[in-house]
Amino acid sequence: MAATDLPASSLGGGNAAPRVLVLGLGNDVLTDDAVGLQVARELRSRLAGLTSVQVEETTEMGLALLDYLAGHEAAVLVDSIQTGKCPPGFVHELDARSLKQLTGRTPHFLGVGEALALGRKLEMPMPSQVRIFAIEVEDPFTLGTQLTPALQGALPAIVRQVEDAVTALVKRDA
Repeated sequence: MAATDLPASSLGGGNAAPRVLVLGLGNDVLTDDAVGLQVARELRSRLAGLTSVQVEETTEMGLALLDYLAGHEAAVLVDSIQTGKCPPGFVHELDARSLKQLTGRTPHFLGVGEALALGRKLEMPMPSQVRIFAIEVEDPFTLGTQLTPALQGALPAIVRQVEDAVTALVKRDA
């Protein structure tokens, strides 16, 4: 990864990173797996006026997330999951400690807890608050650039739910 590909929080340069990171995870060529990326794209414009919020999207997972997480006080992660126990569009809302309780198919949350622990062990400034929005999906495996109809229909409500959580984080600690 070239230095220019790194998130702003890891580039240094004297400017402090925004306090809250919103990070959409996924793969935009695997139908519903792109839901986290879609949510981040929607929120980027909606939250543009909040200077304490940085919105990013990535296909990275595990320890590669350290570059994104470092330097923020709070992080909101959004990704797809397929548990088969809930309808597409259902939002599982968790904190980092609850991650191991969520069983389902998603590669991106693997290693989030480990990345946070390693960052702290390395004395990197890691978020003290981590909120996770795991979006139940119908099809995260088929090649395609469109969300399934069920998830397309649920997307506006998902974006509002994540936006409300982010603005509550910002207001609570303002």
